[in-house]
Amino acid sequence: MKPRLLPACLSTLALLIGVLIVHAADPQYHLITEIKIGGAGQWDYLSVDAESRRLYVMHAGANAINVIDIDRNVVVGEITDTPGVHGFVAVPALGKGFSSNGRENKSSIVDLKTLKTLSKVDTGMNPDAILFEPRKQEIYTFNGTSKDATVFSAATGAVVATIPLGGKPETGVADPSVSRVYVNNEDTSEVKVVDVNTHTVVATWPLAPGMTPTGMAFDAKNHLLFVGCSNSMMIVMDSTSGKIVANVPAGAGIDASAFDPGTGMAFVSAGGGGNVTIAKADGGKWAAIQTVQTTRGARTMAVDPKTHNFYVAGVEYPPAQPAAAGVPTGRGRGAPSIPDSFKVMVFGTGPAK
Repeated sequence: MKPRLLPACLSTLALLIGVLIVHAADPQYHLITEIKIGGAGQWDYLSVDAESRRLYVMHAGANAINVIDIDRNVVVGEITDTPGVHGFVAVPALGKGFSSNGRENKSSIVDLKTLKTLSKVDTGMNPDAILFEPRKQEIYTFNGTSKDATVFSAATGAVVATIPLGGKPETGVADPSVSRVYVNNEDTSEVKVVDVNTHTVVATWPLAPGMTPTGMAFDAKNHLLFVGCSNSMMIVMDSTSGKIVANVPAGAGIDASAFDPGTGMAFVSAGGGGNVTIAKADGGKWAAIQTVQTTRGARTMAVDPKTHNFYVAGVEYPPAQPAAAGVPTGRGRGAPSIPDSFKVMVFGTGPAK
């Protein structure tokens, strides 16, 4: 019997070596460069327009959006008059971009060429995340204080619906193939499923063991949602059924999620931990493959699907002080930073610049 065991052992050994080779081949992310912006260090989401090669940085401390050329890594413009801006989505086909201005309960409609505001749309209270739904060509703002979504035409700016969400919405993603929008409610720890044709909630899916969800990203090919939760985990959910597929441990103070369809990698950024957790499926099982140190307080991020680089915003802090002096907690907000140190950090697998 012993000679028969040898081929089986060799097969098992070959399989294990193959798995190790796959993981060894995964690219390792590191800091490539930093882009200085300066000014007040209050910010929120980052948004990549891969087609136009731009990164939009929500610079709430300046009531503006910084515009960066991501091929040259330089600031090329600014969108002004966006009080308390949280998010921005560019729609190159329309030549327009749309912001969520939290402190004035409005969305700015912006000319992408001139970066000038064309008009503003009234939304619910404290619009936070924002998305473009391509099937109906509509913009959704997710309003934290009024706990609803405002839906308006991307072409005309006309409001077409207000959708009660039964909780404080954080981030939404769209799946035009099934005419759905998914949004996570922070205070109820669940995902709401919206029918884009009727503008109504058609399902509610719990995220447990994930609690207090923040960021959300979407894998359209495999119909998966990646939800960053404040109890230091990334929840992977089947977007067709609401079934929890995986629970990946991640950093403290998660605030954003991203997915890169070119590499199959999912990302969550944590401001309290000052890191980004990168996860990938191997044989259908999701696990973290790298934890990248960024900087404390760098809680939001965006990924460029062309270069596969990712971006985080952050500030510099004085040398470490005793706890009584104050350090970032939760998502990394609150500690005093060095004046005029606001910046974007670029991480990738290529050479540093």
